Amino acid sequence: MIDVANESGIELDGLTEHEISTCARHVLDTMRIHPQAELSVLLVDPATIASLHAKWMNDPAPTDVMSFPMDELRPGTDGRPSEPGLLGDVVVCPQVAATQAAAAGHATAEEILLLTTHGILHLLGYDHAEPEEEKAMFALQRKLLLTFIAEHR
Repeated sequence: MIDVANESGIELDGLTEHEISTCARHVLDTMRIHPQAELSVLLVDPATIASLHAKWMNDPAPTDVMSFPMDELRPGTDGRPSEPGLLGDVVVCPQVAATQAAAAGHATAEEILLLTTHGILHLLGYDHAEPEEEKAMFALQRKLLLTFIAEHR
């Protein structure tokens, strides 16, 4: 089950909660996460994400996305899905996404989908602290997002 809630107080550049959920489902299915795994995507305002960022990362500045894993689910293997469970929460700030999208020259909606994908990969154990990890994670993120856009947008 995927739950998406927009508590940011702004419109999402034509993006719907359903489309965010569909993107998340695409990522989970591609990564062979059990269909009954639970995921929450929450869109919040800059003050809320700044508070979370300060509490969990000791940085009071607003950030774009944060991930809060629960059951430490990992991608399925050998064509089989992962175990069912509670994957966790992805928290995205659309206002920060809008700033980043403008700087990158693409739509805010695309940035929100990218951040959702990025957050899910963190829940699945991917990281980008080391150069090799970053290369692998960002390549996978790009592939997942591009296949979603090609199939659904």
